[in-house]
Amino acid sequence: MHQFQLSDQTIMDISLRFRREMDKGLCRDTNPTAVVKMLPTYVHSTPDGTEQGEFLALDLGGSNFRVLLVRVMGNGEQKVEMENQIYDIPEHIMRGSGSKLFDHVADCLANFLEKKGMKNKKLPLGFTFSFPCQQTKLDESFLLSWTKGFKSSGVEGKDVVSLLRKSIEKRGVIDFEIDIVAVINDTVGTMMTCGFDDRFCEIGLIVGTGTNACYMEHMRNIELLDGDEGRMCINTEWGAFGDDGALEDIRTEIDRELDAGSLNSGNQFEKMVSGMYQGELVRLILVKMAREHLMFKGKTTPGLLTTGHFLTKEEGLASTEKVLRGLDLDPTAEDCKATRRVCHIISKRAAHLCAATLVALLRQIRDNKAAEKLRTTIGVDGSVYKNHNAFSRRLNKMVRRLVPDCDVRFLLSQHGSSKGAAMVTAVAFRFAAQQAERQRILDTLRLSRQQLLEVKRRMSEQMLRGLSKQTHEQSSLKMLPTYVRSTPDGTEHGDFLALDLGGSSFRVLLVRIESGERNNVDMHHKIYSIPQEFMQGTGDELFSHIVTCIADFLEYMGMRGASLPLGFTFSFPCHQSKLDEGILLQWTKGFKASGCEGQDVVTLLKEATRCKGEFDLSFVAVVNDTVGTMMTCGYEDCQCEVGLIVGTGTNICYMEEMQNVELVEGDDGRMCVNMEWGAFGENGELDDFCTKFDQEVDEFSNYPGKQRYEKMISGMYLGEIVRNVLIEFTAKGLLFRGKDPERLRTRGIFETKFLSQIESDRLAMRQIRSILQHLGLTGSTCDDSVLVKEVCAVVSRRAAQLCGAGLAAVVEKIRQSRNLNQLSVTVGVDGTLYKRHPHFSSIMQETLQDLAPQCQVTFHKSEDGSGKGAALITAVACRMDRCGQYRASF
Repeated sequence: MHQFQLSDQTIMDISLRFRREMDKGLCRDTNPTAVVKMLPTYVHSTPDGTEQGEFLALDLGGSNFRVLLVRVMGNGEQKVEMENQIYDIPEHIMRGSGSKLFDHVADCLANFLEKKGMKNKKLPLGFTFSFPCQQTKLDESFLLSWTKGFKSSGVEGKDVVSLLRKSIEKRGVIDFEIDIVAVINDTVGTMMTCGFDDRFCEIGLIVGTGTNACYMEHMRNIELLDGDEGRMCINTEWGAFGDDGALEDIRTEIDRELDAGSLNSGNQFEKMVSGMYQGELVRLILVKMAREHLMFKGKTTPGLLTTGHFLTKEEGLASTEKVLRGLDLDPTAEDCKATRRVCHIISKRAAHLCAATLVALLRQIRDNKAAEKLRTTIGVDGSVYKNHNAFSRRLNKMVRRLVPDCDVRFLLSQHGSSKGAAMVTAVAFRFAAQQAERQRILDTLRLSRQQLLEVKRRMSEQMLRGLSKQTHEQSSLKMLPTYVRSTPDGTEHGDFLALDLGGSSFRVLLVRIESGERNNVDMHHKIYSIPQEFMQGTGDELFSHIVTCIADFLEYMGMRGASLPLGFTFSFPCHQSKLDEGILLQWTKGFKASGCEGQDVVTLLKEATRCKGEFDLSFVAVVNDTVGTMMTCGYEDCQCEVGLIVGTGTNICYMEEMQNVELVEGDDGRMCVNMEWGAFGENGELDDFCTKFDQEVDEFSNYPGKQRYEKMISGMYLGEIVRNVLIEFTAKGLLFRGKDPERLRTRGIFETKFLSQIESDRLAMRQIRSILQHLGLTGSTCDDSVLVKEVCAVVSRRAAQLCGAGLAAVVEKIRQSRNLNQLSVTVGVDGTLYKRHPHFSSIMQETLQDLAPQCQVTFHKSEDGSGKGAALITAVACRMDRCGQYRASF
């Protein structure tokens, strides 16, 4: 008997072997030859407690079947009421035609509904069909082969749901109408039954006449199916484990004898674990011991030699003696003790083998969740587990010993797989209804091609109005002249200073440009902070601090007292009337320095420099960051004539024909126009595309009614749009089980960087869940993570499409202004949203290509920011000044 006893090390090794078999079954390439098939069940979710309604369940798996009416009360009650009736299947129907079998089932369904007075009521039905099947959808399952005495013709290889539907339809809608929602096996039914009582239940286990298990697997691991989001229940069909020799080292001569004498070879694991075979293993051992004169005085009887005459029930010695005498044996007290010992060892081996495979499932789930401590429940059914107390005790003990890092609860199924079929149906019904409501809400955030074309048309219209002297004031797009007349041509050279001011810190740069070759730029810079007292004090104090920092930088570079041309990137709202003048309209970003608004910032900086008296600067250009981006990229790509920022905010500039810039005199050449396109929509152009979520974001912003386009696109606002959608979903019970997390009510908590992280293709659902938990949304589930990711994707996709539609209007304007059939142009781009979001840039580019097919657009990322751009604008201006072009133009 020693060979039947397994050490902990062997059990753990078997667990690792089974884990490898699971991987083979899940992998597309190795599944065809895998013995553990890991079959998808198309059950995507376990009960969440909100399921409710009336459902029918049909449980077919033997010579009789059950029809059940299941009433589910959710929303806190967590109550199930069931009524059922058992119907016989006569042997001639079991062995007749398939149509007669399913006609008989339909007749019994009609009888049941008539008795319940529900004949004309349409109900969803879940179908437990406990025969080997290949499932292709939740409501589609093809019978592989009949078992359990069934031989109905014309069914094998057919979809059993379709056959049942045909039989129901024969009776006509007037008789009764059934909506077959799901077909499952008994293992899945067990998990779903227990899952309604315990939301942590994600494993179903059957140990009875046969044995099997299912569990909730992450979609990203199921290579047999497309899609990588969410979870799906996998039916392991683990009874076949070992059929490829993986258990050969622990199989005994007795195991091989049992396999050889069975009707069907194979299913090695099941033959070592399940109730159908444990008694037979004991009988074969007793026969061998008797023949070796170790028991029963060397005598055997016809009863002992007959297959199936020994059932495993580990009870007292008196019962053991009774069983042995029933086999016509004359046992001694020692024979009875030895028989009980054999039963004990065989049962213990079965329990420990079952524990080994369960441990593999638990470790898979724990790894999927990256959990240090897994809390989970195993729903269990089957005569061996239920009736053999020692088996369940040994199984539970061994599982807990092998995985101390898992808090495992075993929950006995009280109502079998029939209730489970109803629960699968209830979950599918709830999921479908919730999904329809989710999509209805999300559809308000989705834009059709026709709508995007309309956005492009309205943008084009506002561009024309903004360029026109007559309509400029009425346009939402101000189309501001920047007085930048040219992009770099590669001949620029010299040393230039650049000052980049746009927040609580700023950069001073020395940019050395060598002529002759592009990309030959040498840059040095230092970053300086602006203390709060200067941001909130007087303008004199602020600009004096800036000049002090410039002096420090020149000292640092060994250029004290140098006289250099300077470009000034000043990223605050300004009105420009020439290249070296910028009138500050209003401070933003926390600045409140007095005496600056309405003043020329270049003059303020000049005055501060004069007072300092340590160096002399030639103030050549003041620009915003969009123009700086265009010039930075334009130095590396001579076709770059558009600058785009998509980050915290969004804006764009482009080179327009002077004849179209009516706010500036002269028709020759081109000028860069700063569109300030974030304001698009302030005249109502986007009202019919705005949702309630956009309106809420606008209402609680610093400037309601302003920057409407920017509020639908830029990083400052996308997280808030997502947060408002999540609140709506939660209020409707579509997310977080309808429980409103208080943290979600905090404005600004859902930052746009979370969209970029959540939508990353490399990010698993467990990582999304950890982000949600970091936000204080601790009650989130895997299903919640899937939905949050979908919301993020819809919101960011709309933003990218809107940006693409606006950009299409810009490049089409360039093409039409130049009377070209085809335009080839480069867009210089900067901004965290464009650079860091995994899909924003590709969606924007796809939209642009679709809406502006006559424009070939290349995108060039700005790597050096707008500070380098300011220096390049200064260099271009100096180059044009040397050529007489600059002064001649103004």
